Amino acid sequence: MKVRIASQCMGDRNCNQLCPEVFEYDEDQLLSIVKFDEIPEKYHEIVRQAARECVPEAIIIEE
Repeated sequence: MKVRIASQCMGDRNCNQLCPEVFEYDEDQLLSIVKFDEIPEKYHEIVRQAARECVPEAIIIEE
């Protein structure tokens, strides 16, 4: 699984709070970033949850 953050990210940090192991807030760009090129399997479900809960639908999952 690969994940990217689209430009519509509002920087509300919900994904960072839900899964800080995968998502990190970039203070310079004022948006979230993904810490991995390939998401470890143990985080797949929580990343899917973060994508479902993302209001601007900025978390893009590529399986």
